[in-house]
Formats: sequence, C-alpha cells, structure tokens
Amino acid sequence: MKNLNKIYQGDLKTALANSLQIEQLAGKSILVTGATGTIGSFLVDEFLEYNKLHQNKIEIFATSRSLEHLQNVFQEQSAELHFIEFNNQQPIKFDFQVDYIIHNAGNAYPSAFKQDPVGTIMGNTMGTYNLLQYAHQNKIKRFLYVSSGEIYGQEADLTTGFNEDYTGHVEPLSSRSCYPNSKRVCETLCASFAEQYHLDIVVVRPCHTYGPRITDNDNRAHVQFLKAALQDAEITLKSQGKQLRSYCYVADCAAGIITTLLKGQTNYAYNIANSSSVTTLKNLAETIAKLAGKKIEYCKLEQTRNDSPIQHQVLSAARLEKLGWQGKYDLVLGLQHTLSIMQQEELEESAREIKTASL
Repeated sequence: MKNLNKIYQGDLKTALANSLQIEQLAGKSILVTGATGTIGSFLVDEFLEYNKLHQNKIEIFATSRSLEHLQNVFQEQSAELHFIEFNNQQPIKFDFQVDYIIHNAGNAYPSAFKQDPVGTIMGNTMGTYNLLQYAHQNKIKRFLYVSSGEIYGQEADLTTGFNEDYTGHVEPLSSRSCYPNSKRVCETLCASFAEQYHLDIVVVRPCHTYGPRITDNDNRAHVQFLKAALQDAEITLKSQGKQLRSYCYVADCAAGIITTLLKGQTNYAYNIANSSSVTTLKNLAETIAKLAGKKIEYCKLEQTRNDSPIQHQVLSAARLEKLGWQGKYDLVLGLQHTLSIMQQEELEESAREIKTASL
C-alpha cells in the first residue's frame, strides 16, 4: 500500500508472527496471482515486509490483468518484486520458474457472477488448469489454491460451522452457481493433478474476508457498507440482514494461507475463519455504522430479493487451528483497522489531487 501507515505496518508484523514457518520461504520464489485484490495484495505486502527484516529474501512474482494496476497498488519497487500481466483465460507464457504458487485470481464479487457467469466459470477453471500445468511442468514445491467457503452451498438449518468434510449442496441450474461450482471444479482439478502427476497441492477455503484495499468493481455487501462509511452517505441494508456469516480480517486470512502453504497436509483443504467474527449481515452493518458514526437505512420490506441463496455460511477453523494458527482480530478490531487505513488513504489521495491541481 502506498505510504504504509502505522496501523497497516503493525498488521503486517502481526501477520508475519502468525504465519507459521514463513522462514521456510527465505531464499525461495513465489508466484501470487490476483495480487491487486484484498487478499493477494496483503500477501505481497507481507512478503515485502519479511524482506525488509531479513537478508535472505523471498522473490515475489505478482500477477494482475493490468501491469498499470500493479504499479499503482505497489508503488514501492524492489529487486525481489516482479510484476507479471496474467489473464486467467489465456495460455501461460511465463519465462521464469518459481518454488511455490498461491493461486488467488478470479472473479469473486456478485456483479461479476450476474454480468459474466461464463467468464467467471472459464476464468476460474481455465486459469487454474493452466497454472497447474505450469506447476507440473516446472516441478514446483507446492501449489496452494485459494477456494471459497461458498463451496459448502445453501444449507440454512445447520447450527454449527461447516468443517472441511461437509459436502453441501449448490444448485447446478442457477447462473449464480458459476462461482461456487467452478471453485468446486478447481478443487477437483487440484486433487486430480495430485493423483495423476503427484503434484503437491493444498487448498484453503476463506470465509468473507475484508480489509482496507478494495477494488472499484467489488460490490459485496460488506464492501458497500465500508464505502458508505467513508462517504457522506447512509449505510443501506438492502435485505432483512438475517444472513449469518463468518468474517475474517485480511491479516488473519493471509497468515492462514501462508501457514497452510508451509504446514498443511498434501491434498487437504483448510477453512480460514475467525470464531470471534461470526455475525449477521444486519449486525455487521450496525457495527460499521457505529464505528464510523453513520446512520443506517433499513430495508422496510418483509421479504426482499437476495441475489445470494446462501443464508448460513459459518466455517469451522479447527483444522487450521491444529496447525497452530490463531485469529488475532475480532470483528470490531478488524473493522476499526480497515476504516482507519482506508480513511488515511482517502485523505492522502485528496492531498495529492489538490497538490497536482495547484501545479
């Protein structure tokens, strides 16, 4: 993040301490796809922070569809950070080799599922297949696939968190299922490469992950709440808000990914969720509004159309916790950090615009 503030720097250090056995990456190279998104950008920043603290550095290859976007997000260039343009649906033409891959790229927001369900499916499946082929051909040490808690489907009555053995149900004849079903296919692709080609793979299934770096086209509910909190607008709850979700601050999520990469069992999946951040959508909106000093516009209808059929998405992180990972940010702390960092970013951007206009 441009001109990293103290809160964000502190989050990076907390994540480093919570990323178990990260020292194994010293002197190694790693490819992070989707590097300009919420999760991918934090991972890259965390690796850069590691490099500032150690002589034996991690070589980072960060991908995005746009080279310009990478340059805008990561203003600080270093000898160990390489920018790579990568389109999920195009054949890979990388002229380098890496030791590890964290595959995090792909559409992950509702407007994409609605406007481009075919592109969502093909981007996820073809991008993952191409990267698995590259990993197999170049004999990488391990491939980590970032899946989603949405693969557990539409169960509404379960009173406990989904564990990794739960198979769930996703409606196949719904275009909205382009995302969870393609994630399911990608997990099976990973398992198939592990079986047929002996590729070392591991899967993570994050819950709803939030943090300070938000892409312009991300229209998930928590993102809309956060954007409204920083603007001169009310926070709008467009449903009754009864949906129950696991949430996770990005610093915890990144630490869970790295811990799984280095300690997870081959061909296993690991949920990433924080047991202290389970709440309804209504309570999430109210918490953000309270922290930001904003009012909420509540939905006045008894029943509303909800694009997502998923009413219950609570994940159990017991398997990840057995590796030694622990969530460090409860819901309030994570949201406080997110709002503070985003607020500073907006102030700095406004100052830059004023300075540019005065020249």
